[in-house]
Amino acid sequence: MKIWTFEGGFDENLTYLFSDGTSDDAAIIDAAIPLSNLKSTIDENSLTPSKLLVTHTHFDHTAHLEEYASAYPNAEVCVMSGSGRWQNEQALSHGDTIQIGGLTATAIHTPGHTQDSTCFHVEDALFSGDTIFVGRTGRTIGAGSDTRQLYRSISGKLLTLPGNTTIYSGHDYGPVQKISMKENIEMSPLLQATDEDDFVRRMEEYERSR
Repeated sequence: MKIWTFEGGFDENLTYLFSDGTSDDAAIIDAAIPLSNLKSTIDENSLTPSKLLVTHTHFDHTAHLEEYASAYPNAEVCVMSGSGRWQNEQALSHGDTIQIGGLTATAIHTPGHTQDSTCFHVEDALFSGDTIFVGRTGRTIGAGSDTRQLYRSISGKLLTLPGNTTIYSGHDYGPVQKISMKENIEMSPLLQATDEDDFVRRMEEYERSR
């Protein structure tokens, strides 16, 4: 598996391009930056994106999705539950699998930051959007956010993944750009919460200290 990372957008957003390293099939996660930033990498590696994966539909993560979809009209826009906003959408449900060359991406529905928040698990990589960052979780201050729901998503669906799973999040907010699940738990007080109530308390303390 080959992963390319591109930073830009509205707030240190991260867009990812990945392939199996042998075929020309590829996927892009979160159209946060102009396609021109990715185009030379795509062309130099003779790739054709067939899937445009959406971790959630906040504007900063989908700002350039129409541009990507126009450039690759055969690519499916994969978004949790479907949005009706883009042509050629594939409405995802929790546990759905998506084939990209020889790779299988599993969609993990992780509501909390938003109701359509989705992580994509591919081999030992987790593309986590705004559900988990390096050192902390996503915030729950926007419309549709729910702190308790976020805890259940993380504790029940993500923290059960192998410790060597590498987290590729939606923003470059931490001291490093990517991190293993084990290392992230060790450095993040939010991920060390003992139960749901403790997580809510820790999130409230985090917001007060910002």
